[in-house]
Amino acid sequence: MKATTSFRQLLAQPGIITAPGAYDCLTAAIIERTGFPAVYMTGAGTSVARIGYPDLALATATEMMANAASIASTVSVPVIADADTGYGGTMNVRRTIREYERTGVAAVHIEDQQFPKRCGHLEDKRVVPIDEMVQKIHAAVDARTDDDFTIIVRTDALAVTGWDDTMRRCDAFTEAGADALFVEAIRSPEEAAEVVAHTSVPLLYNFVETGKSPLLNVAELETLGFKMVIFPGSAFMSVAHTVARVMSELKDKGTTEHLVGEMTPLTEAFELMGLSEMLERDSGYAVSSDASDYAQEENRRFRALERKALAIYHSQIEPNLTESDHGKWLIINTENAGYEILATEFEGLQRLQAYGHKAPVYFMPIGEPEPVLIRSIPPGGKS
Repeated sequence: MKATTSFRQLLAQPGIITAPGAYDCLTAAIIERTGFPAVYMTGAGTSVARIGYPDLALATATEMMANAASIASTVSVPVIADADTGYGGTMNVRRTIREYERTGVAAVHIEDQQFPKRCGHLEDKRVVPIDEMVQKIHAAVDARTDDDFTIIVRTDALAVTGWDDTMRRCDAFTEAGADALFVEAIRSPEEAAEVVAHTSVPLLYNFVETGKSPLLNVAELETLGFKMVIFPGSAFMSVAHTVARVMSELKDKGTTEHLVGEMTPLTEAFELMGLSEMLERDSGYAVSSDASDYAQEENRRFRALERKALAIYHSQIEPNLTESDHGKWLIINTENAGYEILATEFEGLQRLQAYGHKAPVYFMPIGEPEPVLIRSIPPGGKS
């Protein structure tokens, strides 16, 4: 299913869509792996992390789209992308929509700030006249080639021209064809509720931890009637804080050995980006001239699956284990990331054999200081 169609289905289903902000492929992969239904490509994060500038419209359309394309190609969930002001007049907006469609994202938001724009939670913003923004929305709607591509329209007028003008803009932007609205820098829960009551299309809420809007949690926002909530700065602001602390520790102590427990192991980080699948796929292209070459390829393939099994253990199983699980036995299916906990080794061995040759399955004891895979059933072979 196309990402655009998938996102339209999310919009049509009950419940709020939570889309944390990613500024690169790694943060996008972590968001998807955590179980969120969508990813938001943050413009602020892109500007800060990719090109080294604050969020003052210094990232070009080309740079933003390149990041959007990379993120969309990394995850299977829909991506919502920041498209700033559309990067110019109506013709620029038309091209922006066409080019963003090609990146593979499911939705974009464009805003009514004057150029050069700035972060919506900074002071001294300026907005374009309503009629000018209406024409830009018409251009965006006319430009899309995929009817499922979602166009979200953002207004920054609340902090510039006030409440009444903001509501006029919401009405005009909806009539012009906006699929959803994004009222930036809402100042109170009461304003949030009034925005919902006034509008007839899905609404997006911008959760900025150190911004101007109240930090209403997802459940509260859903109760109020918001359909989407983005967390644009959560990842890049946390990374800035964590990396600064690690570098300070390294400078003071000359080592990071004492911080290893707070780091994702190298192979697990690679697994986020598909290490095992890529190694397994690569082994399928290998040319074996004799039995020795074949054995080496098989060994490499199974080592890759073992790494995948351990990554599944660390990321999905270990955090859920309790003290009562120690001494039991664990079966990990690397094909679907499923697992079973068995009370005794004998029960585990019986269950292991029941799998037959259906999938690469690994068997291990729970409670070892470092997990050890002691038995496996390869696909198409016996243990």
